[in-house]
Amino acid sequence: MSTMDFSDAFRLVNLGVGALMAVGGIWHIFPNHYISDIIVGIYVLLFGLAVALLEFQIPPQISRYASFLFSFIGRGIFYIFCGSILLEHNTMDIIFGTVIGIIGVAYVVLEFIPSIEPPQNMREADGGWGAEQV
Repeated sequence: MSTMDFSDAFRLVNLGVGALMAVGGIWHIFPNHYISDIIVGIYVLLFGLAVALLEFQIPPQISRYASFLFSFIGRGIFYIFCGSILLEHNTMDIIFGTVIGIIGVAYVVLEFIPSIEPPQNMREADGGWGAEQV
């Protein structure tokens, strides 16, 4: 069975999720007056910027300390987490969180489809289990 390479499509999806996270984080900050909502918004904004940055360059600290971002299942669970913490107060938060979460579920499913290859930027940093430098 041959493998399919959708690297460009995954790059666009990841950039889109990064943008949704950044905008969702900003949207989460401003209409709320609770410090917890501001903190969650800042985290989601930073996570979104990090996801978008990973499509252009991979800092060595990210591949070492956040290696879960370099597999479909790890990135999918991360997207589900980020989407779920946005599911709060207003309609836009719910829309942003739901879209990000659905994409996360799709990434988790992709982990179990062997004919779909991960994008190039996910393969480069993936050394497998136990590949850490000691």
